[in-house]
Amino acid sequence: MRKVILYIAMSLDGYIADQNGKVDWLNAYNDVEEGTDSYSLLLETVDTVVMGYNTYHQIVTELSPEQWIYEELKSYVITHNKIPSNPEIMFVNNSPSDLVKKLKKESGKDIWICGGANIISQLMQEELIDRFHISVIPTILGNGIRLFEDSHNEMKLDLVQTKNGSGIVELIYEHRSNGR
Repeated sequence: MRKVILYIAMSLDGYIADQNGKVDWLNAYNDVEEGTDSYSLLLETVDTVVMGYNTYHQIVTELSPEQWIYEELKSYVITHNKIPSNPEIMFVNNSPSDLVKKLKKESGKDIWICGGANIISQLMQEELIDRFHISVIPTILGNGIRLFEDSHNEMKLDLVQTKNGSGIVELIYEHRSNGR
């Protein structure tokens, strides 16, 4: 069965975006050599990306307004907005859990959860994330959008790997009840 991978960066104090929802503080750490970074390795193992509307909107208006950056992947944007799908992006009104459960049953490579915090929180409530690949950026934001919102579930994880480069620490954990 396909694995669901949360691959995301957060500040040292646990935020994925600043208080205005911006991620431009990550730009200082974009000089990793192409093909050797964990992002390139992730793209070899996934064929599907799932995100919420806010993450999608940030990509198309700020990060890559000229071109859809995930054109090689099946892209799903979870939204309540009525947006017609196109060949590159499926806009769906499913709950994150229902969508991921459906995708896991289909054949293919792993599924990447790109963001945002609300989508991640809902998937964690249902214990649908198999691997947590978190890059801790050496920046303290002080406030903003937290990666992990308050949860009523305790989740046991096993540390699989750590990496360190350019001051960034990558932590890779697997959900204890999912394959370990």
